[in-house]
Amino acid sequence: MTGVLEGFLVIGVVVGVGYVLGRYQLLGEHGARVLARAAFFVGTPALLFITLARSDVGAVFSSGLLVTAVTSSLACLLFVPVALLRRRPAGETVVGAMGSGYVNAGNLGIPIATYVLGDPAAVAPVLLFQLAVLGPLFTTLLDVMPGDGRGDRPGLLRVAVAPLRNPIAIASAAGLVASATGVQLPEPVMAPVELLAALAVPAMLLAFGLSLHGARRPGAGETGPSLWTAVLIKNVVHPVLAWVFAAGVLGLTGPALLAAVVLAALPTAQNVFGYAVRYERGVTLARDTALATTVAAVPVLLVVAALLA
Repeated sequence: MTGVLEGFLVIGVVVGVGYVLGRYQLLGEHGARVLARAAFFVGTPALLFITLARSDVGAVFSSGLLVTAVTSSLACLLFVPVALLRRRPAGETVVGAMGSGYVNAGNLGIPIATYVLGDPAAVAPVLLFQLAVLGPLFTTLLDVMPGDGRGDRPGLLRVAVAPLRNPIAIASAAGLVASATGVQLPEPVMAPVELLAALAVPAMLLAFGLSLHGARRPGAGETGPSLWTAVLIKNVVHPVLAWVFAAGVLGLTGPALLAAVVLAALPTAQNVFGYAVRYERGVTLARDTALATTVAAVPVLLVVAALLA
């Protein structure tokens, strides 16, 4: 139980600092956007490369990775028909889908895995799938789709080379190659990369806190139905899918089942907000989804830990 509360406390403090910065305009009018873009173009790629390069890719190909791949993908896809029926913009649809299945496995998942599951490595399959698959996929979609009335439909060449312009995809691919080949870069090369990687999480959380100042109540306005759809999928449907698939299909029990459901019950990652700011699509939905799912995840995680521990 303490791991759940500690993880949320760490995030809450940093986001609170960001809110104070926004309240007193200490970073100027565009502080949130600058921090989010710095995290997207510099901090996050560095963090992705280091995390994947130092991971044992073969070791995380387990039942946990299968549960994550299937249930996260289903959670993301479940949002799409709802958005299509409501004729929401393409960018908002992508952001809402990402918010429905992309969990906060880094700065929240690691402490919860440590204190609730007793094994910080349990979060590795989730991190690998999100960093290597979901992140590059969604950011590439945001880069190439013409939605929200911003320009014409991109040509085939732009779509084909989109991953080559995407720092998330490039860093993920480089990290996987380094891990698979066993290449170890010299310390003088890795040291600045590590320093830049340390920027990713605090910059994203500070940007998120900055965006909360002056923001409307979550769910107000036309994005309300999309928000509550994403919250329902993320906080309720996703962990239920994990429980059904892990227990009913794979036959997992005990700690393995607990890990699968706890990790699926994590809230939407702040990365989704950072990506939305970068591409200027679905920003309000991304911010509100991260906030609402984080608040709702506290009782959900406590119940899951109590029932399955």
